[in-house]
Amino acid sequence: MATVATVEALIQAGGPHVAGLMEELETRLAVLAGSHGPELARHGGTTIAAGGKRLRPLLVFLSAGEAPDARPGSLRAAAAVELVHSATLVHDDVLDRGTLRRGRPTVVAAAGRQMATAAGDFLFSRAFVELAEGGRPDAVAVLADACLGLSEGELMQRADAWDPTVSVERYERRCELKTARLFEAACRLGALEGAGPERELGEFGRRIVLDVSGPAERTGKPRGADLLDGTVTLPLILAREREPGLATIDLRAVGEAEVAALCDRIAATGALDAARSRALGIVAEAKAGLPDLPARQRAALELVADGVVERFA
Repeated sequence: MATVATVEALIQAGGPHVAGLMEELETRLAVLAGSHGPELARHGGTTIAAGGKRLRPLLVFLSAGEAPDARPGSLRAAAAVELVHSATLVHDDVLDRGTLRRGRPTVVAAAGRQMATAAGDFLFSRAFVELAEGGRPDAVAVLADACLGLSEGELMQRADAWDPTVSVERYERRCELKTARLFEAACRLGALEGAGPERELGEFGRRIVLDVSGPAERTGKPRGADLLDGTVTLPLILAREREPGLATIDLRAVGEAEVAALCDRIAATGALDAARSRALGIVAEAKAGLPDLPARQRAALELVADGVVERFA
């Protein structure tokens, strides 16, 4: 997880208006979380609070630029994107039976599967209400398309569970659907509100995300958590190509007692460095493809792109 100083630097790079919007966002999210009774407020609010660095809302604000008339719409869009992100975290924890997220008990661990499912559904629904109230069907369509991608990516991840034959290309397609689509949507929504280059900024958002896995203190997930739930990661795919012995390991037989040793074997192949180099290359291409933008806006977007990769350093 990025340090507070790093997050603050990303926000400050966007200018005073971005810092103000990020503060307004926190207030708005708290209001929305508490809008449907104390039970949903408690679990929805806990999930939102554990959501991390707010990179997706930050991308909305940065993509919108500094036009004053973009402020109300970009705030709605940012809240909607973060609510969708929070909803996916709750539902992921239900599917994976996750007990901790960023050091806090998950909703499913604290309140059970039914409440967690309801809380996730609430967050999804509230996101679209928030966006629809802005009166922009085009914005609703952008977020809906991203959510379809999230669902398709989740189904692909479930289909690929425990599968040792997953290719790099299929893995990257899964990341695009399950993670990058929401970053793309954030940039497109901001561009819509700020009358900016929607296609180009959306492409930038889509390309800055490649989940290569990294240290637990930065990702907020226990070391080896993906391996324990059968998720085949890019470092594992690359490590299996480098060390044939890893290709014969049945992930179903790997338990908590063995996962640390398996992580060490993967790291010893150099696969983590290779995966990170791959991510750095993609991010460099994304930055090079940014359209002509005001200098501060471009610099801030580039810093966010670098920060996403550093999450896995």
